[in-house]
Amino acid sequence: MPDGTTTTATTNDLRRDLAAAYRLIALHGMDDGIYTHISARLPEGPEGEKRFLLNPYGLRFEEVTPDNLVTIDETGAVIDDPYGAGVNAAGFTIHSAVHMARHDAVCVLHTHTVAGVAVSSVQEGLLPLNQWSAQFFGQIAFHDYEGIALNLEERARIVSDLGDKRVMLLRNHGTLLLGRSVAEAVKYALNLERSCKAQVAALGMGLTPVVLPDDVAAHTAGQYARAYDKMEEQGGRDPEWDAMLRQLDSQTPGWAG
Repeated sequence: MPDGTTTTATTNDLRRDLAAAYRLIALHGMDDGIYTHISARLPEGPEGEKRFLLNPYGLRFEEVTPDNLVTIDETGAVIDDPYGAGVNAAGFTIHSAVHMARHDAVCVLHTHTVAGVAVSSVQEGLLPLNQWSAQFFGQIAFHDYEGIALNLEERARIVSDLGDKRVMLLRNHGTLLLGRSVAEAVKYALNLERSCKAQVAALGMGLTPVVLPDDVAAHTAGQYARAYDKMEEQGGRDPEWDAMLRQLDSQTPGWAG
């Protein structure tokens, strides 16, 4: 459905899914206090204004609900703030750059996990050591660290380095994932996290790692890509995402408000 013509129900679903993303990232221990963000692009406003959802500043991820998400514009200015705490505008520097350049990105998810930061801090990045990591073969962009992302001029460099990729290792910093839906971004994030954990564990054994041949890794990446494409294109029920929502219902009742 084109921007600006989405129904209220769809917007409500987006708010629910984004709140679920925050809760799932927290549930998997991938949050970083009140820092890092997951943003979602709303349909354009009545005057064509760009609008995004972001977490209220100061809340931990496990405190985010569909009703307390903040609506902001592409500059980070607050449009609607039910909780009244505003947002960490500096934290939206990366997200605004990606959303404005990549209209296929409904959701942008940024993490600082120990495993993700570790893999982002080595020259080789993520190696195709197993099926999990093979899905990202040839699909990862890199952006060199420039300090805490407060400089708006860095946005153009982030976008240039990202290109058409949906996964980025922010060198010495963490990870960035783009999803055509919130569900896709979360699945990318969880799969990337366990890939990084597996790499740290394998290399920490002091034995010789078996790196998959390029052709096998590329074939596996293609298999994953086709599965993701099919799920997004069919626009229907997503059994994996449904299972994640049931996990939230079971382990964090009341998360949806």
